[in-house]
Amino acid sequence: MSTPHALAAALAQMPAVAKLFRLFLSGKHLNRVAEPALWAELEQQEAAYASLFVVLGYELRLDARGFAWFHSGEASSNIGKISRQMALLFMVIFDAQANAGKALQRFTDWQIDREWLAEVYQQQQDVLEAEGLSADSLVELINRACTLGFAIAEPAGWRLLPAVCRYLDHFEALAEAATDEAREPTDDLPAESVHDPMDDLDDEETC
Repeated sequence: MSTPHALAAALAQMPAVAKLFRLFLSGKHLNRVAEPALWAELEQQEAAYASLFVVLGYELRLDARGFAWFHSGEASSNIGKISRQMALLFMVIFDAQANAGKALQRFTDWQIDREWLAEVYQQQQDVLEAEGLSADSLVELINRACTLGFAIAEPAGWRLLPAVCRYLDHFEALAEAATDEAREPTDDLPAESVHDPMDDLDDEETC
């Protein structure tokens, strides 16, 4: 089979290639729960799509939890700022839900509305203001999250999509690293070098 015919045959097996390419190129994530038909097409022909996108200079990543995106280690300063603010949005959302006793892994079940976001803003006002974010900014950010495939708008507000796992994974990794770091001083020191507060009292008594 000649090259043109082989390419035509390959593309025939990827009917959604144009739609998927536009979606990923825009920076959006594809979520199984939001677009099940498109997800099924991508999952069925994952190897073919991944190979084609690599040739075009893009790395396709699929997560078994139900989302996919074009991965890139490079980002413009504007995209970096948006990503940082998005991370802060999700961080305060997860923190508020954790304080309410909600299971973080079930974040796709949470219903988020303007009133609740306003409460979250009041709880984390100092942190958010330091990043230049207002209560209205949280609404703008979650709408931005919708355009990037991290959330979906509903009549009563918004719902987070599986792609938010990318942020949750990062938060959990940071928390684990902080826990490990807190343990290091006493775990790594030899027994004789661990400071005993009683030694200070002994020294004072002998002065």
